[in-house]
Amino acid sequence: MRTPLVVGNWKMNGSISANKALLAGLTEQWQGQSAELAVCPPAAYLNQAQQLLAGSTIALGAQDASAQASGAYTGEHSAAMLQEFGCRFAIIGHSERREYHAETDQAVAEKCKALLAAGLVPIVCVGETLAQRESNETLDVIKRQVSAVTDFVGSEALAGVVIAYEPVWAIGTGLTATPEQAQEVHAFIRQQLGSLGDETRILYGGSVKADNAEKLFGMADIDGALVGGASLKVDDFISIGNAAAQ
Repeated sequence: MRTPLVVGNWKMNGSISANKALLAGLTEQWQGQSAELAVCPPAAYLNQAQQLLAGSTIALGAQDASAQASGAYTGEHSAAMLQEFGCRFAIIGHSERREYHAETDQAVAEKCKALLAAGLVPIVCVGETLAQRESNETLDVIKRQVSAVTDFVGSEALAGVVIAYEPVWAIGTGLTATPEQAQEVHAFIRQQLGSLGDETRILYGGSVKADNAEKLFGMADIDGALVGGASLKVDDFISIGNAAAQ
């Protein structure tokens, strides 16, 4: 059985005071149900989050990681550094990184390999744009993005990877893929993973909210969610986590 996972991507949001209130609310309300909950704050707040989550069942993750172990890479942070802050997860390949920072499929694959080598769990984001979906290119795009990682890292090493399908047209737009649209892509990804498909957790992301989470999680191949805006609200994020735990 795949344990459901709900991950909050705070993106570039937060403050010392806001984080304290948010994490206090989450740790108070989340009692370690039959699903996993994780938060990914900005790197500047990892130390604070590590301290506030101590003793809780909520895991910590980062929003990105370098493929490099160390060196002259200004502004970057390595997998080993993230590990020192108690991170279990790291998001890589998010569409915003691909678009705004010109990250390629190969760059994502290299980050995945570095995280696995350090013992962290990569959350590999894949997804198509609206133009690609309207041109019936969705599955071709997903196949290319997933294959870039599996071919570079190797199938045996991928046992600990989480994949997040996030249609770019649904991120922060209020639009959400229907459960059936999401299920189609999730099932395709699972098939593409071959023998690892049954054990790999595949999350859905893209305007996930408390009022649509239950229907999404009712699909056979959706194992949880990568949540954006709703993860900044205690009640909404807990509701999504509870929906996954059902």
